[in-house]
Amino acid sequence: MKYMLLIHQGSTPLPGTPEWDALSEADKGKVYAAYQAINQTPGVTPGAGLQSPETATTVRVEDGRTLTTDGPFAEIKEAIGGYFLLEADDLDAAIAIAAMVPAAAMGGAVEVRPIAEW
Repeated sequence: MKYMLLIHQGSTPLPGTPEWDALSEADKGKVYAAYQAINQTPGVTPGAGLQSPETATTVRVEDGRTLTTDGPFAEIKEAIGGYFLLEADDLDAAIAIAAMVPAAAMGGAVEVRPIAEW
């Protein structure tokens, strides 16, 4: 089964922020090592991190007109900070990988969503 793992940043410290700078070098190293281990896990296709939600443009179409709004549609705490794809035997295996994502333990969450195969 194929899954997309969506990383919700929540209050997770991000590189380049004062919260990240406040982490010890050992803690920063653990975060980098965890992502490296995930990316080397069989079945994982590394995705990409996203720029901050404030850089988003939300697009809607109403009555045939394209409307744009600066910023995200979702609350910042719910914003997606990155993603990756996973091919796993079952949901339990996907959850085990999601639990390895540092954001899941640092104020964020990981949404595990099966990919529709039509």
